[in-house]
Amino acid sequence: MTTPAVSGVPKRQRAPRVPADQRRAEILVAALDVFGARGYHKASLSEVAERVGITHQGILHHFGSKDQLLVEVLLYREALDVADFENHEPPRGAELMRHLVHTAGVNTGRAGLVQSYAVLSAESVTEGHPAQASFRERFAHLRALITDALREACADDPPSDADLDSAASSVIAVMDGLQVQWLLDPDRVDMPYAVGLVVDALLARLGSPVRTTGTS
Repeated sequence: MTTPAVSGVPKRQRAPRVPADQRRAEILVAALDVFGARGYHKASLSEVAERVGITHQGILHHFGSKDQLLVEVLLYREALDVADFENHEPPRGAELMRHLVHTAGVNTGRAGLVQSYAVLSAESVTEGHPAQASFRERFAHLRALITDALREACADDPPSDADLDSAASSVIAVMDGLQVQWLLDPDRVDMPYAVGLVVDALLARLGSPVRTTGTS
């Protein structure tokens, strides 16, 4: 039962006390959804707080600022991508190429996560965006992983480092571009098939016998 205030206006119900780690996790889940739906600049901490059942100050208590919350949200999202792997690390070598196709398939079942990534990565190119460094580091890390995987897949006759790096950038571009197309028209875009098609074409172009279907 809500206790009336002296003025006759009902007091706001307080959220039940929960451990700090649990509350932080709840905030990250809510913030990921809000940032993905509205973008960083239009999203408000008040909306995130309302979804969790706490105050705006409660968000600041746990994360300090909106910028820091965004950084933590991006780290949280990265952790989700590798949560099921041993040591929370993606596979290496040729198996990584197959994993990319698998990831495209998994992403068709988590539209909210895909949308948040698409929105925030696009926003991050704007001047002064707090996620810019995070996405720059993410792309550099992905390029290095994919470049190493392609080099291993072409071990008998590896292309130049420049060609491998360009191929890695192309794979990332295809995956990110397909996500946007899929979000806009999911019935027309088969993400895992399209990713596999392009990755296999690149592998063939680089002279590798490896294919994402698992044959080599």
